[in-house]
Amino acid sequence: MSVESVGAVHRWSMLALGVFAQASSAVFIHGTPFLLPALTERGMALPTAGLLVAMPTVGLVCTLIAWGYVMDRIGERKVLVAGPAVMFVAGIAAATTTSDIALGALLLLGGIGAASTNSASGRVIVGWFPPDRRGLAMGIRQTAQPLGVGIGALTIPLAAAQHGIPAAILVPAVMAGIAALACLFGIVDPPRPKGGAADRDNPYRGDSTLWRIHGASVLLAVPQGVLWTFALLWLHRDLGWSIPVAGAVVTATQILGALGRIGAGAWSDRVGSRLGPLYRIAVAATICTAALGVAAWTQWWWAAIPLLFVASVITVSDNGLAFTAVAEIAGPYWSGRGLGMQNTGQNLAMAAIPPVFGALITWGGFPAAFLGAAAVAALAVPLVPSDHTRRTRTEDSAVDAARPIRSPAARPDPR
Repeated sequence: MSVESVGAVHRWSMLALGVFAQASSAVFIHGTPFLLPALTERGMALPTAGLLVAMPTVGLVCTLIAWGYVMDRIGERKVLVAGPAVMFVAGIAAATTTSDIALGALLLLGGIGAASTNSASGRVIVGWFPPDRRGLAMGIRQTAQPLGVGIGALTIPLAAAQHGIPAAILVPAVMAGIAALACLFGIVDPPRPKGGAADRDNPYRGDSTLWRIHGASVLLAVPQGVLWTFALLWLHRDLGWSIPVAGAVVTATQILGALGRIGAGAWSDRVGSRLGPLYRIAVAATICTAALGVAAWTQWWWAAIPLLFVASVITVSDNGLAFTAVAEIAGPYWSGRGLGMQNTGQNLAMAAIPPVFGALITWGGFPAAFLGAAAVAALAVPLVPSDHTRRTRTEDSAVDAARPIRSPAARPDPR
């Protein structure tokens, strides 16, 4: 079965399953911190509770590359079934334990299972969608994270308050179980070429392109992470807005950011390039985050609030482009490891943001944090590589033989 021989319903069903599996992982990873109020009300010290809810993220970061390696070996379907199944089992066990140590260990195990979907769901989409639809599809897939955060925010605190912590933990566990069953019966591994030596060669050896994309993505994760982490606190402290109002504004920026990811993917399909739009977004992220810092410093609130919305959209729009580019350049036999490295670097950067920029805010206020994030984003601009003059590994494979991606030879770099 080739990409061109399958219908639109088949492709979009693969996308829907990938989004659902990734969203279930996002609920487990990013929803667990919503247990903090219930844990602290139970008498647990905040540092201890913070360490406990960080366990899924620790499991995620430590195993992203390993899951990518496994996927390259055994295929996407098995990984998309096994990972959510681990989340389901770990979540059920966590909901029944009475030991905080066991709870932390089981949340760590759940995070290990959650790491499986990052590479596998992306590779399923890259494998089943032709190049001129791939950017849009991957942009839709990238909305799984804010979708998961939203589901966690709506369900986990409410379940914990009304029915206790075990009931709240069952929310991501049940969702993961449904995802495992859905992927078992609905996912079909995309076709791969026979696998000549060129396909199996290490794409990182003798070529800096993937390393440069990884580096640029890590740097570009900083402004988006700073906005996600501190925007609500900034609106509350410096502007005096109530927490509910500030929270509603941040939620609105998340929704617009999700739409921005879809738009960036469609843009890349239209121009036949991932890296050209990525370069422009890096420049725009630098400019708008710096402008937000200046507006916050001068207290021009009439400009700062619109700039917060603009920056929140632009700074997240690069994710799908870089993710797609890594999968295409790495090829079907290395994309799992490539996407694992991509996600590992970004998650490590995100983990460093609260302490580092928290200290910067203590020293120089929120404007200093925004300007610092802009400076980091500026370092990413020269790192973004230009479009390849050679065909990518994915193009050369049988997956895309019928419809190769438009190369720079046919269309100039849109920078």
